[in-house]
Amino acid sequence: MMSGHTKILIAAMGLAITSASCKRTLETVPVETLTKDFVFDVKDSAGVNASNFLTNLYYYMPNGFNRISGDFLDAASDDAISSSVSKSDVELMVTGGLTPFFNPDDAFTYSSAINAPAFSNYYVPIRKATEFITSIDRVPMNARLNDGTNRLVRNAWKAEARFLRAISYFELVKRYGGMPLLGDKVFELGDEVEFPRNSFDECIKYIVTECDTAIMHLRKDPVVNADYGRVTQGAAMALKARVLLYAASTLFNGGNIDPANPLTGYTNFDKERWKLAADASKAIIDLKVFSLEPMLNKLFLDRNNEIILAHIGQSSKSLEIANGPVGVGKGVGQGRTSPTQELVEAFPMINGLPITDPASNYDEANPYGPGIDSSQRRDPRLDMTVLHNGSRWLKASLETFNGGLSKPGGSGQQTKTGHYLRKFLGNFEESTEYATNQVHAFVIFRYGEVLLNYAEALNEYEGPVREVYLALIELRKRAGILPGKGAYGIKTDMTQDEMRKFIYNERRIEMAFEEHRYWDIRRWKIAEEVYNKPLQGYIIRRDPYTGAFSYSIEPVLTTTFSVPKMYLYPIPYNELVRNRNMKQNPGW
Repeated sequence: MMSGHTKILIAAMGLAITSASCKRTLETVPVETLTKDFVFDVKDSAGVNASNFLTNLYYYMPNGFNRISGDFLDAASDDAISSSVSKSDVELMVTGGLTPFFNPDDAFTYSSAINAPAFSNYYVPIRKATEFITSIDRVPMNARLNDGTNRLVRNAWKAEARFLRAISYFELVKRYGGMPLLGDKVFELGDEVEFPRNSFDECIKYIVTECDTAIMHLRKDPVVNADYGRVTQGAAMALKARVLLYAASTLFNGGNIDPANPLTGYTNFDKERWKLAADASKAIIDLKVFSLEPMLNKLFLDRNNEIILAHIGQSSKSLEIANGPVGVGKGVGQGRTSPTQELVEAFPMINGLPITDPASNYDEANPYGPGIDSSQRRDPRLDMTVLHNGSRWLKASLETFNGGLSKPGGSGQQTKTGHYLRKFLGNFEESTEYATNQVHAFVIFRYGEVLLNYAEALNEYEGPVREVYLALIELRKRAGILPGKGAYGIKTDMTQDEMRKFIYNERRIEMAFEEHRYWDIRRWKIAEEVYNKPLQGYIIRRDPYTGAFSYSIEPVLTTTFSVPKMYLYPIPYNELVRNRNMKQNPGW
C-alpha cells in the first residue's frame, strides 16, 4: 500500500510468500500462501499456478448487494433506507456519522478476512496485481488465445491483472480524490512507503492509460463457457468510459470543492473532457457485440449479451432472504431494504410521461396503476424494481397497509416506506417459498450504462442532438414504454438543461440499486439538495368497509449533508498518523 498501512499489508503478504511450503499441490496449500517461485514457476509451461493466482484476484472486484453491514449502498442515497430496527451503518452515513474514524463503505466484501482498515484493503489487489504483472513473464507459456487474435495467453492474463489494478485505483479515486500511485514496483519490508498523494489528474491519466494498454491484449467480446466472467476488451473499455465520465463531471471538472487543490479534482474546467467521455462510450457501441437484454427482469439472473462484466456469486437464496417481504407465504424474508417514495415517484407512466405531467394519466388514488392494458399503468421498470402494495409475491398479494410499516415499539423488521426491493431477486411470484437457489450476478458494467454514459457526455458536449435521443429511446423501448409518436415519452424539443435532468432521472430508474445513484448525486454535485430534506414513504390504509385504499406521504428519515466536505470521503485518521506525507481532504 502507499500509506503507513502499507507496512501492515507488506508484512502480511510478505510472510505469506516466504513461509509457505513448496509442495507442488494447490489442493493442500492456499494459492495466496505459496512462494513466488511456486506461483510463477519457470517450468510450469501451462501456467497452472499463475492461473490460480490470477483467478484469486477476481475475488477483489467490487461486489454490491447488501454489503454495507447488511444493507445496500443505495440505502445511503435517496433511493432507499435501511429497514433495520436499530440504527444501521448506512443511516449513520447519511445523518452525519461519517468521520475519519468511522466509514463503513468498503467496496470489497472480503475485508473482514483481512486485519486492516477498509482504506487499506484497496491496495491489497493493487499489490497482488502488480506482483502478477511483474512476475508472469517468468512462466514459459506459449499458448495462444482461441479468439482469432493469435495473442499469447500470458499477455492476456497480464492485461486482466492490469485491469483489476486499475479498477481498484478508480474505487479509491472516486471516494477520496487523488491517491498515491505505486506503478509497477512491488514494495517489500524495509522499503520507504510514506508517499504523498498523486494529483487527481495524474490518477485519471494513469487509470486510462492502464485501460488502453490492457485493451490491446485482452480477449475479444463476449467470452463464453469457462471464461465467462473474466475481463475482456469490452470491460476495459467500459472502465475507461466510466472513469472519463466521472472525471468530466461537475464535482471534478469545474466544481472542485477546493478549487486550487489538484488532489480533489481538476483546477480548471475543460469542456473537452466531456468529448473524451462520449468518445469512449461510443467506441463500445461501435463494437456491435453488446446489446440490451430484451427482458430486463432476467438481466441479473441469466447470462446475456448486455452484461460486460459481472461478479458472479454462488448459487444461493440469501439475497431473497435478506430483502424479501416480511411475513409472506412460506418465505423467510427479512425485508432489509425499503425503497423511498422519491424513487417510486421517479418512474414515469407507461406512456413515458412523468407522473407530474397532467397528460400522463397518473391517478393519485391508484398510484401503481390498475390493469395490465390500462393507460394508467406505470413504467414496467417500477414493478421490476420495487415490490409494493398489491404486488404478486410467493403466491400472495403483498399487503403493506394498516400497520404494515415498522413503528416505534413495534415488533419485527418491516418496510419503513411501504415498499420492498424487487430487483435482483429470483422469480418467486408463483412459488410458495424460497425453495430453490438462484445465481445472482452483481453487474459491474453493462450495455445499458454505456448508453446512458454516452447520452450524458454527448449532451454535455453538444447538447440534445439526435444521437442522445436515440440512446435513450433504445432504453425506453426495452423497458416497455409505449412508443407514442416514436419518442417513447421523451420530449422532442428539450434544452440542454432539460435533457440533463431527464438523463439524471433515467439513470436513477434504469440502474437503481446497482451502486450508481450514491455516486451520481455526488459527481453531479447535487447531493446537498438531495439530502437536506426528509426522505419519504407511503402510509397506506384500507377502509374496512369498502376495501378502498388511501395513501399519504410522510417523512421516514431526516438526512444531512455537510457542504462541501462530504463530497469526498475523509482520509482515515490512522493513515494520517502513520504516513506523514498523507494530506487530509478539505473540511475533515
